[in-house]
Amino acid sequence: QVQLVESGGGLVQPGGSLRPPCAAPGSIVSLNAMGWYRQGPGKQRELVAAITRDGNTNYGDSVKGRFTISRDSAKNTVYLQMNSLKPEDRAVYYCNIRGIKGGYYYKSNYWGQGTQVTVSS
Repeated sequence: QVQLVESGGGLVQPGGSLRPPCAAPGSIVSLNAMGWYRQGPGKQRELVAAITRDGNTNYGDSVKGRFTISRDSAKNTVYLQMNSLKPEDRAVYYCNIRGIKGGYYYKSNYWGQGTQVTVSS
């Protein structure tokens, strides 16, 4: 069973920043596409940011220009740099190993426990 561990969430004021890490065992981070998803109150889980094995990234429209996904293969960790946070960014943020089939990426069944992010003054 693969275990992904997110941390680094918390309460931050609007306009603030957070950089939660997602730690994974072994070479999972360097060998796989990875993604960050979030689920806000009463909402479905949505893709926030993703990174391929080659380092290509893509972002949800609501976070483009504010969030950055990156990986540190030496530390087996994926990060989500979140800047200019807004109250609507409030959600539980989850890390995921992304699968690929037929050239299309999809979220796998490998999830962490999530980390809560609350943006409020």
